[in-house]
Amino acid sequence: MDKTKLQNVRKQIRSQLDACVSFWLNNGIDKENGGVYTCLDRQGKVYSTDKSVWMQGRCAWTFAWLCNVYGKKQEWLDAAGSCLDFMEKYCINREKGDRMYFTVTGDGKPLRQRRYFFSETFYCMANAEYYGLTGDKVYLERAIKAYNMYWDLWHGAPDPTGLGSKTITETRTGRSFANAMIFLNMSSILVRVHPEGAAVYDERSKECVHDIFAYHVHPELGCLLENVGPNGEARMEFTEGRIVNPGHDIEGAWFIEEYANRTGDKELRAKAEDIFNKAFEAGWDNEYGGLLYFIDALGNPPEAYEHDMKLWWPHNEILIASLMFYRDTGKEEYLEKFYKTFDYCCEVFSDEEYGEWYGYLRRDGKPTMPPCKGSTFKGPFHLPRMLSMVDVMIGEILGE
Repeated sequence: MDKTKLQNVRKQIRSQLDACVSFWLNNGIDKENGGVYTCLDRQGKVYSTDKSVWMQGRCAWTFAWLCNVYGKKQEWLDAAGSCLDFMEKYCINREKGDRMYFTVTGDGKPLRQRRYFFSETFYCMANAEYYGLTGDKVYLERAIKAYNMYWDLWHGAPDPTGLGSKTITETRTGRSFANAMIFLNMSSILVRVHPEGAAVYDERSKECVHDIFAYHVHPELGCLLENVGPNGEARMEFTEGRIVNPGHDIEGAWFIEEYANRTGDKELRAKAEDIFNKAFEAGWDNEYGGLLYFIDALGNPPEAYEHDMKLWWPHNEILIASLMFYRDTGKEEYLEKFYKTFDYCCEVFSDEEYGEWYGYLRRDGKPTMPPCKGSTFKGPFHLPRMLSMVDVMIGEILGE
Protein backbone atom coordinates (compact mmCIF):
# COMPACT_ATOMS: atom_id res chain seq x y z
CA MET A 1 0.00 0.00 0.00
CA ASP A 2 1.28 3.44 -1.01
CA LYS A 3 0.28 5.59 1.99
CA THR A 4 1.06 8.86 0.24
CA LYS A 5 -1.22 7.95 -2.66
CA LEU A 6 -4.04 7.05 -0.30
CA GLN A 7 -3.54 10.26 1.68
CA ASN A 8 -3.77 12.29 -1.54
CA VAL A 9 -6.99 10.50 -2.48
CA ARG A 10 -8.36 11.37 0.95
CA LYS A 11 -7.68 15.05 0.30
CA GLN A 12 -9.60 14.81 -2.96
CA ILE A 13 -12.43 12.96 -1.24
CA ARG A 14 -12.76 15.63 1.45
CA SER A 15 -12.68 18.42 -1.13
CA GLN A 16 -15.42 16.73 -3.14
CA LEU A 17 -17.50 16.18 0.00
CA ASP A 18 -17.31 19.88 0.84
CA ALA A 19 -18.32 20.78 -2.70
CA CYS A 20 -21.19 18.27 -2.72
CA VAL A 21 -22.62 19.40 0.62
CA SER A 22 -22.36 23.07 -0.36
CA PHE A 23 -24.08 22.40 -3.68
CA TRP A 24 -27.16 20.96 -1.99
CA LEU A 25 -27.30 23.41 0.90
CA ASN A 26 -26.99 26.38 -1.45
CA ASN A 27 -29.35 25.17 -4.15
CA GLY A 28 -31.66 22.42 -2.93
CA ILE A 29 -33.05 23.37 0.46
CA ASP A 30 -36.53 24.87 0.18
CA LYS A 31 -36.57 27.72 2.69
CA GLU A 32 -40.22 28.54 2.00
CA ASN A 33 -42.01 25.16 2.21
CA GLY A 34 -39.35 23.04 3.87
CA GLY A 35 -37.73 19.90 2.52
CA VAL A 36 -35.40 19.66 -0.44
CA TYR A 37 -35.68 20.12 -4.19
CA THR A 38 -33.57 17.57 -6.06
CA CYS A 39 -34.30 18.27 -9.72
CA LEU A 40 -31.28 20.52 -10.21
CA ASP A 41 -29.35 21.27 -13.40
CA ARG A 42 -25.59 21.43 -13.71
CA GLN A 43 -25.33 24.82 -12.02
CA GLY A 44 -27.89 24.02 -9.32
CA LYS A 45 -30.97 25.67 -10.83
CA VAL A 46 -34.28 23.97 -9.97
CA TYR A 47 -35.87 22.62 -13.15
CA SER A 48 -38.86 20.92 -11.48
CA THR A 49 -40.50 21.82 -8.18
CA ASP A 50 -42.09 18.40 -7.62
CA LYS A 51 -40.47 16.67 -4.66
CA SER A 52 -39.35 13.09 -4.32
CA VAL A 53 -40.37 11.60 -0.98
CA TRP A 54 -37.44 9.19 -1.21
CA MET A 55 -35.14 12.20 -1.36
CA GLN A 56 -36.70 13.93 1.65
CA GLY A 57 -35.79 10.87 3.71
CA ARG A 58 -32.42 10.38 2.09
CA CYS A 59 -31.46 14.03 2.55
CA ALA A 60 -32.52 13.99 6.21
CA TRP A 61 -30.49 10.82 6.76
CA THR A 62 -27.43 12.29 5.03
CA PHE A 63 -27.24 15.47 7.05
CA ALA A 64 -27.94 13.67 10.32
CA TRP A 65 -25.24 11.13 9.39
CA LEU A 66 -22.74 13.90 8.62
CA CYS A 67 -23.41 15.35 12.07
CA ASN A 68 -22.81 11.96 13.66
CA VAL A 69 -19.54 11.51 11.73
CA TYR A 70 -18.03 14.99 11.77
CA GLY A 71 -19.82 16.76 14.62
CA LYS A 72 -22.96 18.87 14.73
CA LYS A 73 -23.22 21.87 12.42
CA GLN A 74 -26.31 24.03 12.60
CA GLU A 75 -26.87 24.13 8.84
CA TRP A 76 -26.72 20.33 8.69
CA LEU A 77 -29.12 20.00 11.63
CA ASP A 78 -31.46 22.49 10.00
CA ALA A 79 -31.41 20.63 6.66
CA ALA A 80 -32.14 17.28 8.30
CA GLY A 81 -34.87 18.75 10.47
CA SER A 82 -36.49 20.55 7.55
CA CYS A 83 -36.79 17.34 5.53
CA LEU A 84 -38.07 15.37 8.53
CA ASP A 85 -40.71 18.00 9.25
CA PHE A 86 -41.75 18.18 5.60
CA MET A 87 -42.23 14.40 5.47
CA GLU A 88 -44.26 14.40 8.66
CA LYS A 89 -46.50 17.23 7.48
CA TYR A 90 -47.01 16.34 3.83
CA CYS A 91 -45.68 12.94 2.78
CA ILE A 92 -47.75 10.49 4.85
CA ASN A 93 -51.14 9.30 3.61
CA ARG A 94 -53.00 9.35 6.92
CA GLU A 95 -56.15 7.98 5.31
CA LYS A 96 -54.33 4.89 4.00
CA GLY A 97 -52.69 3.42 7.06
CA ASP A 98 -49.84 5.96 7.12
CA ARG A 99 -48.39 4.65 3.88
CA MET A 100 -46.16 7.29 2.29
CA TYR A 101 -46.44 9.00 -1.07
CA PHE A 102 -43.79 8.70 -3.77
CA THR A 103 -43.92 12.31 -5.00
CA VAL A 104 -45.59 15.51 -3.81
CA THR A 105 -45.70 19.07 -5.14
CA GLY A 106 -43.25 21.67 -3.95
CA ASP A 107 -45.74 22.84 -1.33
CA GLY A 108 -46.61 19.30 -0.25
CA LYS A 109 -49.75 18.32 -2.13
CA PRO A 110 -49.83 14.57 -2.88
CA LEU A 111 -49.01 13.54 -6.44
CA ARG A 112 -48.28 9.86 -6.62
CA GLN A 113 -48.67 6.78 -4.44
CA ARG A 114 -46.67 3.66 -5.31
CA ARG A 115 -47.12 0.09 -4.18
CA TYR A 116 -43.46 -0.11 -3.24
CA PHE A 117 -42.56 0.77 0.33
CA PHE A 118 -39.20 2.45 -0.21
CA SER A 119 -40.47 5.88 0.85
CA GLU A 120 -41.04 4.25 4.23
CA THR A 121 -37.48 2.87 4.06
CA PHE A 122 -35.85 6.26 3.81
CA TYR A 123 -38.24 7.78 6.33
CA CYS A 124 -37.17 5.04 8.75
CA MET A 125 -33.46 5.57 8.08
CA ALA A 126 -33.76 9.34 8.48
CA ASN A 127 -35.67 9.19 11.76
CA ALA A 128 -33.33 6.53 13.14
CA GLU A 129 -30.21 8.54 12.30
CA TYR A 130 -31.75 11.69 13.76
CA TYR A 131 -32.60 9.78 16.93
CA GLY A 132 -28.96 8.69 17.13
CA LEU A 133 -28.02 12.35 16.87
CA THR A 134 -30.56 13.86 19.27
CA GLY A 135 -31.70 11.04 21.55
CA ASP A 136 -35.30 12.21 21.08
CA LYS A 137 -37.48 9.11 21.39
CA VAL A 138 -40.13 10.53 19.04
CA TYR A 139 -37.80 9.88 16.11
CA LEU A 140 -37.01 6.36 17.26
CA GLU A 141 -40.72 5.58 17.56
CA ARG A 142 -41.32 6.83 14.03
CA ALA A 143 -38.40 4.81 12.71
CA ILE A 144 -39.53 1.58 14.36
CA LYS A 145 -43.11 2.05 13.18
CA ALA A 146 -41.95 2.41 9.56
CA TYR A 147 -39.49 -0.47 9.98
CA ASN A 148 -42.24 -2.79 11.17
CA MET A 149 -44.63 -1.58 8.46
CA TYR A 150 -42.04 -2.48 5.80
CA TRP A 151 -41.51 -5.91 7.35
CA ASP A 152 -45.24 -6.63 7.55
CA LEU A 153 -45.98 -5.48 3.99
CA TRP A 154 -43.03 -7.45 2.67
CA HIS A 155 -44.34 -10.56 4.40
CA GLY A 156 -47.84 -10.33 3.02
CA ALA A 157 -49.81 -7.93 5.22
CA PRO A 158 -52.67 -6.20 3.37
CA ASP A 159 -51.59 -2.92 1.80
CA PRO A 160 -53.80 -0.09 3.13
CA THR A 161 -53.50 1.73 -0.21
CA GLY A 162 -55.26 -1.11 -2.01
CA LEU A 163 -52.56 -1.17 -4.69
CA GLY A 164 -51.85 -4.69 -5.82
CA SER A 165 -48.87 -6.41 -7.37
CA LYS A 166 -47.56 -4.96 -10.63
CA THR A 167 -48.22 -8.33 -12.30
CA ILE A 168 -51.30 -10.54 -12.22
CA THR A 169 -50.38 -12.78 -9.29
CA GLU A 170 -52.31 -15.74 -10.65
CA THR A 171 -49.95 -15.62 -13.64
CA ARG A 172 -46.67 -14.59 -12.09
CA THR A 173 -45.29 -13.70 -8.68
CA GLY A 174 -41.86 -13.83 -7.13
CA ARG A 175 -39.16 -12.18 -5.06
CA SER A 176 -37.17 -8.98 -5.50
CA PHE A 177 -33.58 -8.63 -4.29
CA ALA A 178 -34.26 -5.02 -3.35
CA ASN A 179 -36.60 -5.96 -0.50
CA ALA A 180 -34.05 -8.01 1.43
CA MET A 181 -31.13 -5.76 0.58
CA ILE A 182 -32.73 -2.51 1.70
CA PHE A 183 -34.15 -4.04 4.85
CA LEU A 184 -30.66 -5.23 5.75
CA ASN A 185 -29.40 -1.66 5.46
CA MET A 186 -32.26 -0.29 7.59
CA SER A 187 -31.47 -2.87 10.25
CA SER A 188 -27.79 -1.92 10.33
CA ILE A 189 -28.67 1.71 11.03
CA LEU A 190 -31.16 0.81 13.75
CA VAL A 191 -28.83 -1.60 15.51
CA ARG A 192 -26.16 1.12 15.55
CA VAL A 193 -28.34 3.88 16.99
CA HIS A 194 -30.62 1.66 19.10
CA PRO A 195 -28.56 -1.32 20.34
CA GLU A 196 -31.28 -2.10 22.88
CA GLY A 197 -33.34 -3.49 20.00
CA ALA A 198 -30.49 -5.52 18.53
CA ALA A 199 -32.13 -8.90 19.08
CA VAL A 200 -34.97 -8.06 16.67
CA TYR A 201 -32.77 -6.21 14.18
CA ASP A 202 -30.22 -9.01 14.04
CA GLU A 203 -32.81 -11.76 13.74
CA ARG A 204 -34.43 -10.01 10.80
CA SER A 205 -31.02 -9.28 9.28
CA LYS A 206 -30.23 -12.96 9.49
CA GLU A 207 -33.41 -13.73 7.55
CA CYS A 208 -32.52 -11.14 4.90
CA VAL A 209 -29.08 -12.69 4.38
CA HIS A 210 -30.65 -16.14 4.19
CA ASP A 211 -33.10 -14.97 1.52
CA ILE A 212 -30.37 -13.36 -0.58
CA PHE A 213 -28.28 -16.52 -0.78
CA ALA A 214 -31.14 -19.01 -0.80
CA TYR A 215 -33.07 -17.29 -3.58
CA HIS A 216 -31.11 -14.66 -5.49
CA VAL A 217 -27.51 -15.89 -5.72
CA HIS A 218 -27.25 -18.41 -8.56
CA PRO A 219 -23.76 -19.96 -8.74
CA GLU A 220 -24.74 -21.96 -11.83
CA LEU A 221 -25.24 -18.64 -13.66
CA GLY A 222 -22.34 -16.87 -11.96
CA CYS A 223 -24.51 -13.98 -10.86
CA LEU A 224 -27.13 -12.59 -8.51
CA LEU A 225 -30.58 -12.26 -10.07
CA GLU A 226 -32.67 -9.20 -9.29
CA ASN A 227 -35.99 -11.02 -9.73
CA VAL A 228 -36.68 -14.70 -9.07
CA GLY A 229 -39.62 -17.02 -8.54
CA PRO A 230 -41.19 -17.57 -5.11
CA ASN A 231 -38.69 -20.33 -4.31
CA GLY A 232 -35.73 -18.66 -5.99
CA GLU A 233 -36.38 -20.12 -9.43
CA ALA A 234 -34.22 -18.61 -12.14
CA ARG A 235 -36.71 -17.64 -14.83
CA MET A 236 -34.70 -17.36 -18.01
CA GLU A 237 -37.61 -17.35 -20.44
CA PHE A 238 -38.37 -13.61 -20.07
CA THR A 239 -36.22 -10.51 -19.72
CA GLU A 240 -37.22 -9.44 -16.18
CA GLY A 241 -36.07 -12.81 -14.88
CA ARG A 242 -32.61 -12.33 -16.39
CA ILE A 243 -31.90 -8.84 -15.03
CA VAL A 244 -28.53 -8.39 -13.36
CA ASN A 245 -27.94 -4.96 -11.81
CA PRO A 246 -24.20 -4.91 -10.99
CA GLY A 247 -24.40 -1.72 -8.93
CA HIS A 248 -27.23 -3.12 -6.82
CA ASP A 249 -25.28 -6.33 -6.28
CA ILE A 250 -22.21 -4.39 -5.18
CA GLU A 251 -24.24 -2.23 -2.79
CA GLY A 252 -25.81 -5.37 -1.36
CA ALA A 253 -22.36 -6.93 -0.99
CA TRP A 254 -21.16 -4.24 1.38
CA PHE A 255 -24.43 -4.35 3.33
CA ILE A 256 -23.76 -8.07 3.81
CA GLU A 257 -20.13 -7.35 4.71
CA GLU A 258 -21.24 -4.97 7.45
CA TYR A 259 -23.53 -7.65 8.88
CA ALA A 260 -20.77 -10.28 8.63
CA ASN A 261 -18.38 -7.98 10.48
CA ARG A 262 -20.97 -7.38 13.19
CA THR A 263 -21.53 -11.11 13.68
CA GLY A 264 -17.94 -12.24 13.08
CA ASP A 265 -19.04 -14.58 10.28
CA LYS A 266 -15.91 -15.14 8.15
CA GLU A 267 -17.67 -17.52 5.79
CA LEU A 268 -20.29 -14.89 5.05
CA ARG A 269 -17.60 -12.30 4.42
CA ALA A 270 -16.14 -14.55 1.74
CA LYS A 271 -19.59 -14.86 0.14
CA ALA A 272 -19.96 -11.08 0.14
CA GLU A 273 -16.59 -10.79 -1.60
CA ASP A 274 -17.76 -13.25 -4.24
CA ILE A 275 -20.88 -11.19 -5.01
CA PHE A 276 -18.75 -8.08 -5.38
CA ASN A 277 -16.13 -9.72 -7.58
CA LYS A 278 -18.64 -11.33 -9.94
CA ALA A 279 -20.68 -8.14 -10.28
CA PHE A 280 -17.61 -6.00 -10.95
CA GLU A 281 -16.26 -8.44 -13.52
CA ALA A 282 -19.58 -8.82 -15.30
CA GLY A 283 -20.50 -5.13 -15.28
CA TRP A 284 -17.24 -3.31 -15.97
CA ASP A 285 -17.10 -1.87 -19.49
CA ASN A 286 -13.67 -2.78 -20.82
CA GLU A 287 -14.08 -0.57 -23.88
CA TYR A 288 -15.13 2.76 -22.34
CA GLY A 289 -14.60 2.16 -18.62
CA GLY A 290 -17.17 2.39 -15.88
CA LEU A 291 -19.95 0.08 -14.79
CA LEU A 292 -22.87 -0.78 -17.07
CA TYR A 293 -26.28 -0.19 -15.52
CA PHE A 294 -27.97 -3.49 -16.43
CA ILE A 295 -26.80 -6.69 -18.05
CA ASP A 296 -28.62 -9.85 -19.05
CA ALA A 297 -27.70 -13.05 -17.22
CA LEU A 298 -27.48 -14.95 -20.51
CA GLY A 299 -25.93 -12.17 -22.56
CA ASN A 300 -29.16 -11.36 -24.38
CA PRO A 301 -30.23 -7.78 -25.14
CA PRO A 302 -31.45 -6.11 -21.93
CA GLU A 303 -34.92 -4.63 -22.22
CA ALA A 304 -34.19 -1.39 -20.36
CA TYR A 305 -33.16 1.36 -22.78
CA GLU A 306 -30.70 2.76 -20.23
CA HIS A 307 -28.87 -0.55 -19.76
CA ASP A 308 -25.53 0.66 -21.15
CA MET A 309 -25.56 4.08 -19.47
CA LYS A 310 -23.16 4.96 -16.67
CA LEU A 311 -24.94 6.24 -13.56
CA TRP A 312 -23.28 7.90 -10.60
CA TRP A 313 -24.59 5.66 -7.82
CA PRO A 314 -23.22 2.23 -8.91
CA HIS A 315 -19.76 3.80 -9.00
CA ASN A 316 -20.31 5.20 -5.50
CA GLU A 317 -21.08 1.65 -4.39
CA ILE A 318 -17.92 0.26 -5.98
CA LEU A 319 -15.83 2.80 -4.09
CA ILE A 320 -17.43 1.93 -0.75
CA ALA A 321 -17.33 -1.83 -1.29
CA SER A 322 -13.83 -2.10 -2.75
CA LEU A 323 -12.30 -0.03 0.05
CA MET A 324 -14.28 -1.92 2.68
CA PHE A 325 -13.07 -5.26 1.35
CA TYR A 326 -9.50 -3.94 1.21
CA ARG A 327 -9.76 -2.71 4.80
CA ASP A 328 -11.17 -6.05 5.96
CA THR A 329 -8.97 -8.44 3.95
CA GLY A 330 -5.83 -6.54 3.00
CA LYS A 331 -6.10 -7.89 -0.56
CA GLU A 332 -4.45 -5.48 -2.96
CA GLU A 333 -6.88 -6.40 -5.76
CA TYR A 334 -9.58 -4.42 -3.97
CA LEU A 335 -7.41 -1.34 -3.63
CA GLU A 336 -6.65 -1.59 -7.36
CA LYS A 337 -10.38 -1.67 -8.14
CA PHE A 338 -10.88 1.31 -5.86
CA TYR A 339 -8.24 3.38 -7.65
CA LYS A 340 -9.46 2.28 -11.08
CA THR A 341 -12.99 3.39 -10.27
CA PHE A 342 -11.95 6.57 -8.49
CA ASP A 343 -9.85 7.71 -11.45
CA TYR A 344 -12.75 7.01 -13.82
CA CYS A 345 -15.19 8.94 -11.63
CA CYS A 346 -12.89 11.95 -11.30
CA GLU A 347 -12.53 12.02 -15.07
CA VAL A 348 -16.18 11.73 -16.11
CA PHE A 349 -18.58 12.31 -13.18
CA SER A 350 -16.99 15.03 -11.08
CA ASP A 351 -17.68 18.65 -12.07
CA GLU A 352 -14.93 20.84 -10.66
CA GLU A 353 -16.54 24.05 -11.94
CA TYR A 354 -19.93 23.80 -10.23
CA GLY A 355 -19.43 20.96 -7.74
CA GLU A 356 -21.24 17.65 -7.28
CA TRP A 357 -21.30 14.84 -9.87
CA TYR A 358 -23.25 14.42 -13.04
CA GLY A 359 -25.91 11.81 -12.50
CA TYR A 360 -26.35 10.27 -15.92
CA LEU A 361 -23.70 9.56 -18.54
CA ARG A 362 -23.87 7.86 -21.90
CA ARG A 363 -21.84 4.71 -22.37
CA ASP A 364 -18.87 6.74 -23.64
CA GLY A 365 -18.76 8.75 -20.41
CA LYS A 366 -20.22 12.00 -21.74
CA PRO A 367 -23.13 13.53 -19.79
CA THR A 368 -26.63 13.32 -21.22
CA MET A 369 -27.61 16.73 -22.57
CA PRO A 370 -28.48 18.99 -20.98
CA PRO A 371 -26.65 17.59 -17.97
CA CYS A 372 -28.19 17.42 -14.51
CA LYS A 373 -26.94 17.05 -10.96
CA GLY A 374 -30.20 15.86 -9.47
CA SER A 375 -33.53 14.26 -10.31
CA THR A 376 -36.42 12.42 -8.68
CA PHE A 377 -33.92 9.64 -7.97
CA LYS A 378 -30.69 11.60 -7.44
CA GLY A 379 -30.20 13.87 -4.47
CA PRO A 380 -27.81 14.32 -1.53
CA PHE A 381 -27.46 10.66 -0.63
CA HIS A 382 -25.30 8.19 -2.57
CA LEU A 383 -22.44 10.59 -3.27
CA PRO A 384 -22.09 12.20 0.20
CA ARG A 385 -22.59 8.78 1.81
CA MET A 386 -19.75 7.37 -0.28
CA LEU A 387 -17.42 10.33 0.24
CA SER A 388 -17.91 10.35 4.01
CA MET A 389 -17.61 6.56 4.36
CA VAL A 390 -14.48 6.45 2.19
CA ASP A 391 -12.97 9.30 4.21
CA VAL A 392 -13.56 7.38 7.45
CA MET A 393 -12.29 4.07 6.03
CA ILE A 394 -9.10 5.62 4.69
CA GLY A 395 -8.48 6.96 8.17
CA GLU A 396 -9.00 3.46 9.57
CA ILE A 397 -6.63 1.93 7.00
CA LEU A 398 -3.96 4.55 7.66
CA GLY A 399 -4.46 4.30 11.43
CA GLU A 400 -5.29 7.99 11.70
